[in-house]
Amino acid sequence: MSSAASAYAQAPPPSQPAGLPRLLAGVPAHGALSLQEHLEIHGEAPRKPRRRRRSESPLIARIEAAGLLGRGGGAFPTARKLRSVASAGRRPVVVVNAAEGEPASLKDRTLMRARPHLVLDGGELAASSLGAEEVIVCVCAGARASAEQAAAAIAERSRAGDSSSPRIRLQLVPNHYLSGQESALVSYLNGRRALPTFTPPLPFEQGVGRAPTLVSNAETLAHLALIARHGPEWFRELGTPSEPGSALVTLSGPVAHPGVYEIELGAPLSSLIDAAGGATDGVRAALVGGYAGSWIDAGRLPSLALSDEYLAQHRARLGAGVVLLLSEHACPAAETARVARWLASQSSGQCGPCVNGLQALAMTLTETARGVARAKAEERIARLASLVQGRGACAHPDGAVEFILSAVQIFGSEFADHARLGTCEACALAGELPIPDAAARAHGGLRRARLA
Repeated sequence: MSSAASAYAQAPPPSQPAGLPRLLAGVPAHGALSLQEHLEIHGEAPRKPRRRRRSESPLIARIEAAGLLGRGGGAFPTARKLRSVASAGRRPVVVVNAAEGEPASLKDRTLMRARPHLVLDGGELAASSLGAEEVIVCVCAGARASAEQAAAAIAERSRAGDSSSPRIRLQLVPNHYLSGQESALVSYLNGRRALPTFTPPLPFEQGVGRAPTLVSNAETLAHLALIARHGPEWFRELGTPSEPGSALVTLSGPVAHPGVYEIELGAPLSSLIDAAGGATDGVRAALVGGYAGSWIDAGRLPSLALSDEYLAQHRARLGAGVVLLLSEHACPAAETARVARWLASQSSGQCGPCVNGLQALAMTLTETARGVARAKAEERIARLASLVQGRGACAHPDGAVEFILSAVQIFGSEFADHARLGTCEACALAGELPIPDAAARAHGGLRRARLA
């Protein structure tokens, strides 16, 4: 550890075991941990004066030594992001991004609903390290329980009366897939629509109120709060050298207890499924990374490890921590077409290739699944995908294309059968992959749990 990092340590917090759970330690069956309960588990967060200009906060060195990567999907080094904001030279703003637009993910909602003080600790510590005076906590308007618990936690901290802490306020954001994208979030906080914008400037250069802005995922900040207390070596006792620590994963599909689990990065997928009570049905494939992720065939799942380094050989990434298992009873062609239609509906409407291309892809997939597609539909899908990729203000078209192309590859025989024979019996079944028209039912059945 560097001298700057070691200088950050203050009175030791209650000891926390190196194993799991970390983020989910002490999660109550209902509601959220109170501030007092939170402090009994983790102790007071280290407090330092706000950063002075031309001096780097020791916390940043501590986060760099820990190797913390962002947990919002991009896996960007957190210390590098902090330094970018710190180097802007003006008073910054910190945004806690808990606006979870991914229908298959519940991890940030779970943190805000059950462990809001850990996330708020991270937001305050990041703000103090950057010299920021304001922390804005963004929660999806549809996540009612998360918003209520976040508001209650903010009020509880306000009553505690720490005048040295930055101001914290809660902001509800629209229920839209792209609302949590960094530039869309900044746009909304600046009084405009929650739409991704072409860059530059990037948020760290000019964000909320034209100030340098750190936009960081809720889980990332919760890890930051624990690293500030327990140190980089403790954080690295789990995970792999290139991807240290633990991560939250939302597991759904045919398992006994779907929900949010905390895993050691690099853990086998089989251990996650076992922790969820095991599979309750045959598994056809797994979607890793959510609806901007990739499908992996069932034959490869027994040896699959949950780290980006390992998943790269399958052209997949853990992303925002989503693993969706598809049962053998579902129709892959119908499921892919249904999600593709939803992804097309989530375009922000700003870029022609995204608007028109995703609609055309969804239509071609739907026609193929129904057996009414024109000849050479697979070639048309590949051509449309090439016209869409890399041509938007955000990563939405790229993510949607990755989902579609990996589905066509993994489920090629099913698509060929549908193109030749039309719909199958499974096409009439209720969809297994959660999308907002069924999200209330699908998410309502997810149980929060921990992988020990």
